[in-house]
Amino acid sequence: MQATTERREPTLNLSNPQQEGNLMKQFKQFLAAALVAISASAMAHGDEDHAKKAGPVKKEQKDWGIAGDAKSAKRTIEIGMGDNMRFTPERIEVRQGETVKFVVRNAGKTMHEFVIGTKAENDKHAELMVKFPNMEHDEPYMAHVGPGKTGEIVWTFNRPGDFDFACLIAGHYQAGMVGKITVAASSAKGDGHAHKH
Repeated sequence: MQATTERREPTLNLSNPQQEGNLMKQFKQFLAAALVAISASAMAHGDEDHAKKAGPVKKEQKDWGIAGDAKSAKRTIEIGMGDNMRFTPERIEVRQGETVKFVVRNAGKTMHEFVIGTKAENDKHAELMVKFPNMEHDEPYMAHVGPGKTGEIVWTFNRPGDFDFACLIAGHYQAGMVGKITVAASSAKGDGHAHKH
């Protein structure tokens, strides 16, 4: 007499909290992997070198400032970008009227970008980048930096407020590749009030 072994397929029981937690964990891992894959495919936008074109920089007043002249920059801030979808540092403080030279280094293996703007502007731009990943754009407030490369932006912060900088390549912004810039208002000089000493 021969014994037969019955082979049973595993069943998924979503009323089991442990199994449900494992499933959610696997889903999150899959989602993270998908974002990396999306960002890799976004290299169509990404791997091309978007070197700044020679010639005069377009100076257009934005809510977050205006393109600056390198000779006016009194301060240089180095920004690191990596494939962990983070900037270093993530927070920057400047004073109203200050012109800053940003030296942006990409320590990663994929294209990243550094784009200064308001949260609303960056949200809108990021949405377009998801729809049109091959979209070409070159503005004085953005630097597209290839793997292992360095880019520069010179920007004058002539308006106070809280602004963002972000990598708007599809999947990067959504993964949290965002930093904050606080522009402190310059102190009012000659405000007409008498001051006692």
